[in-house]
Amino acid sequence: MHSNIIEKNYKKLVLRVSLKGFSFCAIDTLENKVLLIESVDFSTLSKSLRVEEYFEKAFLDYPQLGDSYDEVIVLHHNSLNTFVPKALFDAEFMGSYLQYNTKVFETDFFDFDDIANYEMNHVYIPYANINNFLIDQFGTFDYRHSSSVLVSKILDSSKNIDEKQVFIHVDSQVFEIIVVQNQKLLLFNSFDYSTKEDFIYYLLFTAEQLNLNPESVKVSFLGAVSEHNELFQIAYKYIRHVSLYDVSALSALHVMDDTLVRQNFILLQS
Repeated sequence: MHSNIIEKNYKKLVLRVSLKGFSFCAIDTLENKVLLIESVDFSTLSKSLRVEEYFEKAFLDYPQLGDSYDEVIVLHHNSLNTFVPKALFDAEFMGSYLQYNTKVFETDFFDFDDIANYEMNHVYIPYANINNFLIDQFGTFDYRHSSSVLVSKILDSSKNIDEKQVFIHVDSQVFEIIVVQNQKLLLFNSFDYSTKEDFIYYLLFTAEQLNLNPESVKVSFLGAVSEHNELFQIAYKYIRHVSLYDVSALSALHVMDDTLVRQNFILLQS
């Protein structure tokens, strides 16, 4: 994807992929402007299809995906991941770090992201079948786990804040909890949920385990959430300081409104 200056298109494509669908954005890197943000949901498609066929259909439905880009970044979104301090990390045994929180197989392919400046690596299982499909489309691209981006940016934002902070990134039927304190990662976990009661149970349980006082801890929401969202509302019922993550500093990307920026935070920060 590296071109000389004459061939450059000054466009970057970022895709956040999962088995349930994907979202993507195209960015004008010369003017630092978002050209397009779209989300594709696979839940309405035939269950008999392979995930690669879902992507094939999406590439036909969204011809912009076939445009020329100087850079393509693919973010794998799943719960097959864990953060490991570099002092404890051995690339020969990546599967062993994951076996405590997910079922791993000998045939699984493991990879890791170096979390720059924070002395830890993020071990995960990328979707090899999706990568193979995208190689056919783009030739080459860089890929990471989407939570590598999320955690890195949250750690950056916590600099010189000595109190413990809780961040919740919401997706359909899954959410991540990140707890940080002055650029130290205290906890990262993801939970599947079906109801708002599931959600608040996991949130309050996490707070209890970390001795976080619901009267004083600050909880910030990102992702597919608004003040009218039932997850936000039930959190507000049980926790005193609940807010939407402030994305005003990201206005340089010239995107439409804060809701869209917050919903696509990971895409736009990649």
